Amino acid sequence: MARADKAAAVAELKSEFESSSGAVLTEYRGLTVAQISELRRSLGENARFAVVKNTLTKIAAREAGVTEELEQLLQGPSAIAFVKGDVVEAAKGLRDFAKANPNLVIKGGVVDGKPMTSEDITTLASLESREVLLAKLAGAMKASMGNAAALFNALPVKAAQLAEALRVKREEEGGAAEAPAEAPAETSDEG
Repeated sequence: MARADKAAAVAELKSEFESSSGAVLTEYRGLTVAQISELRRSLGENARFAVVKNTLTKIAAREAGVTEELEQLLQGPSAIAFVKGDVVEAAKGLRDFAKANPNLVIKGGVVDGKPMTSEDITTLASLESREVLLAKLAGAMKASMGNAAALFNALPVKAAQLAEALRVKREEEGGAAEAPAEAPAETSDEG
């Protein structure tokens, strides 16, 4: 590879690292070209799967400020899934493909600037998608706001009910106090 080609490849990789929300490093030894194409399709539109040269990737990772732990993973035939959107979706695609094709090994990666082990990537893949989590959060917030509204609405209603109960009780107590005083007067009139 000519020096200019290497510089261009490093610049492209650096750009990918900087513009991606995550990068998952894999080993693809033993996969056919057809399987790699299938993997690219399974990752969706949010991820770009690229076979990389380790030395150029190490240089690009250093220049992009990506953790040095990524450099330690660059051993053997390497490929990186650069994720531009939901990292969970791409992690699920990689995990599912690795289950069906044991030749794909997830080495680890970087998500939002934080190093991730292969176990972390698998755990990330077990999460629900960002949209589902946001929908659940919105539902929980709506429910808590509904509960607060019901509580605020219940306060004046309870106060009105309490005032009415107090009024009724006072009327009963007032009527009961007057009734015994009138009863002896009625008996004395008759007598």
